[in-house]
Amino acid sequence: MRRIAKTLQVVLYYCGPLLIALACALTIPLLLVLVYGEFHRDLLTLEAFLLPAALSLFLGILFQRLFVVEHPTRLQSALICSVGWLGFSAIGALPFVIGIDSTYLDGFFEAMSGFTTTGITMFTGLDAMPRSILFWRALTQWVGGLGILTMFMLVVFRGGSPHKLFGAEGHKINVDRPVPGLANTIRVLFSIYAGFTFFIALALFALGMGLFDSICHSFTALSTGGFSPHDASIEYYRLQGYSNYVWMEYVIILGMLLGGTSFVIHYRVLKGSWRALFDNLEARYWWSLIGIFVVLIMFERIVRIEPLSASLVDYHSFFHRMEEDVRIVLFQVVSILTTTGFGTRDINTPFFGEAARQFFLVMMVIGGCVGSTGGGIKVLRIAIMGKLIRREVYRLRVPPRAIDSVIIDGELIQLDEIQRVGGLFFMWMVLLIFGGGVTEYLSHHNGYVALSGMFSALGNIGPCYIPVADMGQLHPIIKMVYIMGMLAGRLEIIPVLLLFSLKAWRS
Repeated sequence: MRRIAKTLQVVLYYCGPLLIALACALTIPLLLVLVYGEFHRDLLTLEAFLLPAALSLFLGILFQRLFVVEHPTRLQSALICSVGWLGFSAIGALPFVIGIDSTYLDGFFEAMSGFTTTGITMFTGLDAMPRSILFWRALTQWVGGLGILTMFMLVVFRGGSPHKLFGAEGHKINVDRPVPGLANTIRVLFSIYAGFTFFIALALFALGMGLFDSICHSFTALSTGGFSPHDASIEYYRLQGYSNYVWMEYVIILGMLLGGTSFVIHYRVLKGSWRALFDNLEARYWWSLIGIFVVLIMFERIVRIEPLSASLVDYHSFFHRMEEDVRIVLFQVVSILTTTGFGTRDINTPFFGEAARQFFLVMMVIGGCVGSTGGGIKVLRIAIMGKLIRREVYRLRVPPRAIDSVIIDGELIQLDEIQRVGGLFFMWMVLLIFGGGVTEYLSHHNGYVALSGMFSALGNIGPCYIPVADMGQLHPIIKMVYIMGMLAGRLEIIPVLLLFSLKAWRS
């Protein structure tokens, strides 16, 4: 018990600065409360942010003063990751509970969905919600985009412990740092992140989107989170007759691509090396997957859903319809593959065929690039598994003593890394089956509809084949399974499993 208590003290101490940072973040929506006069509403929007901010600040200072400073071990670093996200979500849920009278479980779900950049929502009627609450939803995703704990390390960088935290939280295998030193790396990455956010917001605003919507969508596009201030998501602007809605969609496609692509590639491109977009295996896989899925879904649409033959007489109509269909398909492929979850068409509508719906599930598993804000298993790991299959076929054709190493971009992939990829993939499959089974057993949904919910949660995506209106009505156990699935997907499973290991707490 003494060792468990000691580990708990280390974890809580390092969660202290996280909670202080959260308190600061909770004060930002207060500006919108004042600007939009929401303190005059019947809803307690002012208290919705002041009370959680005070609680978070109090706990953060208490943990820093109460416990002794000690550098965490590797296991303790993983526990800090898991506890940090749970703590952020536990307090981040309170604005929803106080401000819009949500149940605590739904508020906790929404906050976890935000901080893990998943995008599954428990709420409908977004267009009528207080803007401060909508902004808080977007802010949770922007904060979670490059990692809450990565921001924490930037603030409290000291000794060797941040390196351990970075390894526990980072979505990476062996990601090269753009510059020497972890603190400098984090500063560079966040500079790029903030710069891209500003660029997307400015572009959307210039196209006629309101300032509030532009900021919210820039937060949630680059973080690949997918929360929107509108129930109709990005389709809202087409339905409302915005003249530049087509260009808005293209800007958001760009924003999602920026978020789903490795930030190391962004750094190299910004330094003038355009070859970075294609000179490594993951990047080539990334662009190829986008192209392949767009072609496959378009092929199904042209051949099986809505043939183009009737439009061939009028070339203008033909090209207009082709552009529209390609844009919608490209938008949805990028949205799912980057694990953002925005929509210009609901994936449940007849616009997408049965094959497309299966492809979307595959995309949910793959996810974005290593070193990006995207979720999923990651493209690089898919590439490694592809290399493994090639190696096994190769070994059948050569003598047993022939070299059969797995080499990516000229570097040998170590056996322990290959085993880690295999183990992670296996755990993904186990959790997907478990979550799908729980959903099917405790709801009226069946087949891949039930399975898609866990695909969405574990892949940190958002859209699934369960209608949004039904999400809030799911059994509380299903919601708790999805909450743990979202956290497991964000932290790549192992740190979450350690929460339930007594040996880890005794480290």
